[in-house]
Amino acid sequence: MPEVKRAAPEWTTACPDWTRRVLAGESLIPCAPLFPDEAESALSQLSELRLVDVVGTPKMGEVCRPWIMDFVASVFGAYDPELGRRLINEFFLLISKKNGKSTTAAGIMMTALIRNWRESAEFLILAPTIEVANNSFFPARDMVRKDAELSDLLHVQEHYRTITHRQTGAQLKVVSADNETVGGKKATGVLVDELWQFGRRADAENMLREATGGLAARPEGFTIYLSTQADVAPAGVFRQKLLYARGVRDGKIADQRFLPVLYEFPPDMVKDGAVPKRRFWQVTNPNLGASVDPEFLDREYQKAQHAGAESLAGFYAKHLNIEIGLALQSDRWTGADFWQARGDKVLTLEALIERCEVVVIGIDGGGLDDLLGLAVLGRDRETRKWLHWGKAWAHPIVLERRKEIAPKLRDLAEAGDLTFVERPGDDVAELADIVVDLNERGLLPGKDAIGVDAAGIGDIVDELLSPARGLASEQIVAISQGWKLMAAIKTTERKVAGGELVHGAQDLMAFCVGNAKVEPKGNAMLITKQASGSAKIDPLMALFDAVSLMAMNPEASERYVSGTVRVL
Repeated sequence: MPEVKRAAPEWTTACPDWTRRVLAGESLIPCAPLFPDEAESALSQLSELRLVDVVGTPKMGEVCRPWIMDFVASVFGAYDPELGRRLINEFFLLISKKNGKSTTAAGIMMTALIRNWRESAEFLILAPTIEVANNSFFPARDMVRKDAELSDLLHVQEHYRTITHRQTGAQLKVVSADNETVGGKKATGVLVDELWQFGRRADAENMLREATGGLAARPEGFTIYLSTQADVAPAGVFRQKLLYARGVRDGKIADQRFLPVLYEFPPDMVKDGAVPKRRFWQVTNPNLGASVDPEFLDREYQKAQHAGAESLAGFYAKHLNIEIGLALQSDRWTGADFWQARGDKVLTLEALIERCEVVVIGIDGGGLDDLLGLAVLGRDRETRKWLHWGKAWAHPIVLERRKEIAPKLRDLAEAGDLTFVERPGDDVAELADIVVDLNERGLLPGKDAIGVDAAGIGDIVDELLSPARGLASEQIVAISQGWKLMAAIKTTERKVAGGELVHGAQDLMAFCVGNAKVEPKGNAMLITKQASGSAKIDPLMALFDAVSLMAMNPEASERYVSGTVRVL
């Protein structure tokens, strides 16, 4: 008789109804295990592992809630034993702090080590720091020590954070991240813990590529990303994976080999301010009442409220998985508290041009390791509100000299808010193209139309006043900085707070506004690039320059007769 081939399973990892599921406390995994027998065998193994740091040292099967078992089943139930291939091989779990993430990581990787058939296979838990690495290694070590059979089967080398299978020679290694550690790895299974912290590292993408490179030759392999939400705006590899996971979950990206499980609030709830209410806390804390103490969250929330906006944002990020779009520092600019609420994503440059009767320009730039910032500020012909759009340029050298913000700068470039130019001068030329276009459309005033930082305006003014550009020097004003800029700073924050200044909800500006630090000096309040350190605020300073001009109530007119550059 002819051989009957088994029908290939059909599944999707998209979960378009996730908002209903997460609010109802239902599973966020849209498909059942593809191979139920594999899932059941793995769950049986995991269920026997003991948790030493829980009262009574129970087995995992006795205390783990269904959401954990569902996730474990999805990982091991994706393995096709006939083909020796895992059909879903990449997983992303976003969960609030203290929901047993690291213990779950230890249980999954221990189960993988025990069930593995490949001799001398390597399983890797990659953590950003030694402390995070120990959070996963210690539970795994204790699982072996508390089980006589496992102690015979597995050899623990605590000094190396390594557990070796005595029969297959396979190893589970728990390592903290650096290129020397992960370079050349040929891991069968990789679990990356606290992915959000990797988002801060300029070398993280290459590091993870090295760590997961061995999967190309191991079709049974897998990669699991575990993370809480970042306590700053998501950046780098964390932002990339988070956006990709949301795209798969929402059905916008077709990738049935990637399974996202994201415990986060629906965007409308965050926007409506409903999240702080205690009755919603279980949404991102499926272990509430188990590893997460409700009274602890109550007290932490109360403390955060008294400590201020910065502390409250941190509580929301770590305990409620609410994404921070804007860093709120204790010495922040007052306008930062209202900035996000005034964003309008449909406000592109073209939309601003269509709506405005007059436009002024602000420009701020520095050396090669700074950003060249452009602010376009218009006045709506109907509402009279001020509308803002920003843009920045940079030389790639900034990625080397400012490694701590390199991942964020790359994200901004990907979003289109920032452009890297290889040759100095190309940035000024591209900026001038925008300014000239606005001038030729008749939107710029004939006088006091372009505000430039008084320091370092030479190249910019030369380009704008070149014969090919057609701009008049009376249109360019050097805006004094320091205490003289205080009026513009105050005007901007009042306009933002009152909803009279609307911006394009650009990540670039959220980054710069979050970086701005207020420095009191006598009776004045300063915002300077020096006070912000290595963080970048140039496009925000450009906005203040533009506000200085818009506050003069300009009117659009034809080109003005050439004169000299004045200083305000």
